[in-house]
Amino acid sequence: MPEIVGRGEFDALVVRTDYDNETAWQAVAAELAQAWGDDGEYEASVHLVDDPAWSGLTPDEVLDQARRDENLSVVFVADRVTMQSPHRALLALDIADDEDEDLDPLPYQVIIGSPPPREFRTVPAGVHDVHANLSIANMDFSEFAEMASSDPDRTYRSL
Repeated sequence: MPEIVGRGEFDALVVRTDYDNETAWQAVAAELAQAWGDDGEYEASVHLVDDPAWSGLTPDEVLDQARRDENLSVVFVADRVTMQSPHRALLALDIADDEDEDLDPLPYQVIIGSPPPREFRTVPAGVHDVHANLSIANMDFSEFAEMASSDPDRTYRSL
């Protein structure tokens, strides 16, 4: 796999793994480039990995590569579902490795009833909210996953 290089410290990482629909990808990339926040007050800061070498990779394979970046808390994947979805919903993957967690997963599972969520879908406009809030530890991955799960399409729509 090619190494992910050139990502700025504050850039959200988006990896394209589906190459069947160039028009859909261009729509996703255009949405990701839009300013965000109240009245578009923040400039989009995204690092796109658009290399056919990533074609067909599974979420776990993408995570293995993304975990090399110690300053990253989430990676977004533009997969087949993204390209076929009318919302262009990207797959958000939690970078945290279960082995690195401070929280013992067994008691967490007993107390909460299930392991913490590791993925959810988000519209391209939500990528910036998720990435920014996770980067500064303002919110947890599970909070975004919960918001996504309460949506009829099970997709995070942005704050």
